[in-house]
Amino acid sequence: MLVPLEKILLALGAIAVILLGVLITSNVIARAVFNTFIPDAVIMVRELMVAAILLPLGAATAQRAHVSVAFLTDRFPDRARSWLIVLGSLVGMMALAPLFYKGCLELIKVIERGSFFAGDLDLPKWPGNLFFVLGLGAAWLRLAELFVRDLIVVSRGGIVSDEQQHAGDLMKEGQ
Repeated sequence: MLVPLEKILLALGAIAVILLGVLITSNVIARAVFNTFIPDAVIMVRELMVAAILLPLGAATAQRAHVSVAFLTDRFPDRARSWLIVLGSLVGMMALAPLFYKGCLELIKVIERGSFFAGDLDLPKWPGNLFFVLGLGAAWLRLAELFVRDLIVVSRGGIVSDEQQHAGDLMKEGQ
């Protein structure tokens, strides 16, 4: 179930990047050529940045594609490194949980109040908050899945790699 969700969020993140490019380019052309601007472009860019960064977070987590510094842990035995990977997933879950919780509370508050940005277009605030909650929720779910899967492997004496070994497997599962 996570793979289709991650693919959808990844596609939405890619669309957000494309929209960012179109919006910024259009605004620059409008300023340079027509001496005008796109109303609330700064607000739209800010909201699209949230989507572009956070929506693909679950897919990046599934592929273990986060930035990591492993110069020290690469010297550890495979078994110890495997346990550190499991611990890393647990710490990641603990770090994302309060952010996700607060994001949910903020989303509910913004929807209940019907909050809008102050600007020419009166854009609603809830889409950016929804992107935030969806992105962090998908990443947390994937971390939980990796934690359980890796914990089972390590507790049975297996070795877990933090390389992007699962990326191909996960993309095949979704097809």
